[in-house]
Amino acid sequence: MRAVTSPSASAPPTTSVDVVLPCLDEAEALPWVLERIPPGWRALVVDNGSTDGSADVARALGASVVREERRGFGAACHAGLAAATADVVCFCDCDASLDPADLVPFVRRIAAGEADLVLGRRRPGSRGTWPAHARAGNLALTRLLRRRTGVRLHDLGPLRAARREGLLGLGLTDRRSGYPLQMVVRAADAGWRIAEYDVPYLPRTGASKVTGTWRGTWQAVRDMSRVLAEPPVAPRAAEGSRP
Repeated sequence: MRAVTSPSASAPPTTSVDVVLPCLDEAEALPWVLERIPPGWRALVVDNGSTDGSADVARALGASVVREERRGFGAACHAGLAAATADVVCFCDCDASLDPADLVPFVRRIAAGEADLVLGRRRPGSRGTWPAHARAGNLALTRLLRRRTGVRLHDLGPLRAARREGLLGLGLTDRRSGYPLQMVVRAADAGWRIAEYDVPYLPRTGASKVTGTWRGTWQAVRDMSRVLAEPPVAPRAAEGSRP
């Protein structure tokens, strides 16, 4: 049984928040994940072709469900962003490896104007939670990111928060595994203030679709390497960015 902890603080009541949850066959994990969404926030479960009834489970638990036919992590995330209406949009995996309640301090910093993009640095609590090949790929990418943008991050994990209008203004185009990295690269190019928080990384429910194998990890690294090779793109005018 997973331990459940209550966040010590809540986001400012004037801040509306949508949490985008890309979902592919996560019916088993969804009850725990949706239970952890902070009160007053909206869960947007993006069904990316599930065959295990994930969409029905999400609806029954009160989440809004968006269907994205095009397969791909980036496709699901961007469909959720496009469907979002809140001031702040968060992203969280739907496999119970990350606790959406940990997003509360992220949103507080965004709402207070202290940061433009906040990411979670995953801290595994047990061996095997984060496979060695996935950690190695992540480390290599953070080093390449630093060389490309000068931004010093320890992780390119999926737990993150930013203002919706700012994210839309980045003009994100990747629809595969490179989406999270492209968000960071374009935010850095736009001069955004990027912050990082340590967050617990829990054993996921079910098998990973991306980093569970060397092949999946290699494909993700290849997708992200293409993102790093892109020339800088001028962002559209949007709140949350810096000149």
